[in-house]
Amino acid sequence: MTSQTKTSQSAFSPRNVAVVTGAASGIGLAAAKHFATLGMRVVLADLAGPRLDEAFAAVGALSKAGGDDVIAVATDVSDLGSVTRLHEVAVSRFGRVHVLMNNAGIQPGSAVLGPRESWEKVLMVNLWGVVNCTQTFVPGMLEHGEAGIVINTGSKQGITTPPGDPAYNVSKAGVKVFTEALQHDLRNREGALLSAHLLIPGFVFTALTAHGRTEKPGGAWTPEQTVDFMMQSLARGDFYILCPDNEVARRTDEKRILWAAGDIVENRPPLSRWHPQYGAAFKAFVDKDVADGD
Repeated sequence: MTSQTKTSQSAFSPRNVAVVTGAASGIGLAAAKHFATLGMRVVLADLAGPRLDEAFAAVGALSKAGGDDVIAVATDVSDLGSVTRLHEVAVSRFGRVHVLMNNAGIQPGSAVLGPRESWEKVLMVNLWGVVNCTQTFVPGMLEHGEAGIVINTGSKQGITTPPGDPAYNVSKAGVKVFTEALQHDLRNREGALLSAHLLIPGFVFTALTAHGRTEKPGGAWTPEQTVDFMMQSLARGDFYILCPDNEVARRTDEKRILWAAGDIVENRPPLSRWHPQYGAAFKAFVDKDVADGD
């Protein structure tokens, strides 16, 4: 077992403190519930409203110490002042923070030449929210010197950047790069017991992806499946937590990622996977492993 793996596991010890943004629903709520079942003290951060109230009640019901070990803090991660208040409340109530899960995100849709306000909103929540929370919480997590972990929720769209929603893709590409830089910084700090990890969900049925549907599509994972996979990956010390789903196997994701990187290496047109001239070549590239029996 590596020292990073031991550190990751120690961070989830009972009585340790986890702060989860975007905790009112989806993956954030599933993670908060899981942390509560481990005996951790949990801070749920999300926009004020009934969903946050309901999440607070649900997580509190799972906590081994009841509601005393769970708090909900209305937070807008795009607002540094709001994040500062979140930090103050968390530390004053529970003390040292050991797990920071930057999960808050929005996906209202966008176009390259679309309204500037849409771009600003997506980037402020999805990217600046991660930067705000990291820069606010991580200094204290380093200072207390105990095992800790930062989990940032990215997206496959931030890696393969499919057409259709460029603002979201840009925001999640930024989260990937930021998290890589953060982990590089942390691993080069002598004696630091803090590591960063990038969660890359597959197709997960959440409020963000439901688009009006009330029943989970067969191809989607539940948020709970995603969190289970995340915890297994963290136990191995994985940095890139690349989740499959019921439609796309990991190997298919790997091939898509390799093809996207190949656009640069092979000097193909950008997003060649969706370029009519390269459609057949991409399909052959993805199907090759199947034909070879891999």
